[in-house]
Amino acid sequence: MTTFLSILLALIALPLIVALFVRKKYALQRAITINRPCAVLYDYVSHVRNQEAFNKWMMADPHARKTYRGTDGTVGFVYAWDSDMKQVGQGEQEIKDLVADERVALEVRFIKPFEGKADSTITFQSVSPDQTIVTWAFQSGMKYPMNIMLLFIDFEKILGKDLEITLQNLKDVQENKTVAYL
Repeated sequence: MTTFLSILLALIALPLIVALFVRKKYALQRAITINRPCAVLYDYVSHVRNQEAFNKWMMADPHARKTYRGTDGTVGFVYAWDSDMKQVGQGEQEIKDLVADERVALEVRFIKPFEGKADSTITFQSVSPDQTIVTWAFQSGMKYPMNIMLLFIDFEKILGKDLEITLQNLKDVQENKTVAYL
């Protein structure tokens, strides 16, 4: 019985010890060149409700219940969603900072199926009067001991692909001028 308890204790303790040495944060970013003026892109993206037309995550469940607090396109605006689809879940994002024609900074708060928080920043760099590089960065993390999951989940690959799809959707919407301001 003592051997059994020792083995059981070791099996429980090992992941907890390993988690002490695993990073707790992750970050990724993707960029795309869009043939539109910087000011046009900034104006469109800074209105969070417009993400319904290009953001992969917001488009995943068109029937999600959405609520809005504040004035879209201004610091403090909150876009909240609640979906019956587990992969969409429940959460909200808030505009934390705006720098005209340069940056939109958002805080994303996940409620269900898992609680978490992430910083999402979209930056705009004018290449020419009609061409802009849009970069979307995403930073988050996991608390101890759940951070051990970072050894097994490749967020760079999973979320990176979602960012690429979202940026390509934005490019398609903007360059094809099928822009619907929501």
